[in-house]
Amino acid sequence: MRVATFNLHAGVDGWGRPSNALEHACELGADVLVCPETWRGDDGTDFVATIERRLAMHGLFVPLARAQRVTSGRGPRSWQPVLAHFTGERGLYFNEYRVPKPLQRRARDNVASVETGEWGLGFFTTLPITSIHSEPIERLKREKSRRALIVAELLLDEQAFHLLAVHGAHLTHGSYRQYRRINAIAATLDPALPVILAGDFNCWRPLLRILLPGWTTLVRTRTWPARHPHSQIDHILGRGPWEKLGGNATDGGSDHRALVAEVRLRAQNA
Repeated sequence: MRVATFNLHAGVDGWGRPSNALEHACELGADVLVCPETWRGDDGTDFVATIERRLAMHGLFVPLARAQRVTSGRGPRSWQPVLAHFTGERGLYFNEYRVPKPLQRRARDNVASVETGEWGLGFFTTLPITSIHSEPIERLKREKSRRALIVAELLLDEQAFHLLAVHGAHLTHGSYRQYRRINAIAATLDPALPVILAGDFNCWRPLLRILLPGWTTLVRTRTWPARHPHSQIDHILGRGPWEKLGGNATDGGSDHRALVAEVRLRAQNA
């Protein structure tokens, strides 16, 4: 089975220029695909429908914020403004919980096209789904959006397992509180079933070993920033009899690399 997670950043870079992230996601050949920052525009631009139609997948999209997406931005060769973490980026704007910074507002007012829509967490699979739902995770005070965990039960060769999909907050926002919630949700799952937890964690694995004890890393490679990665903050973790067969991370136009793990589920009595 091929499991992939790829933060799409709504299909634009930090300057508001269209990227090939959605196309790259469709080319990963995944059986299970987790897509943080999936976009569903009010004008009909629908990443969920595209993935479901092109890949014959089904799953769940959880909207986490109303947002504005710029698709006609301009900028130098860098993926986003150098000081974007301080002045704000130019591609996505969130108004529900945080007011865009002055430089952001001026940049937004000077572009030709700004579309509104829903920004959220997407989960897609070609495997049979026996159950699927989302669990809310506490929104932290500094956050620009809500957070949620997608909880699914799937079948792989008639063997059931759980899949959890997440897009975690940044550590500086207090994400350890959200990981306590994830631990609590995971503890309610059938302990006899294997589990995969995948997504953009915005957290390094050494710290995750403390925040999320008892999980095995199924693929280890750098994922951020995409062009010259120095850290792994996107992860595919497992509990149970998962056999690691390989994996990689590829640059697909987002600020994160797409992370892929090839795994095999051993028979429970093996």
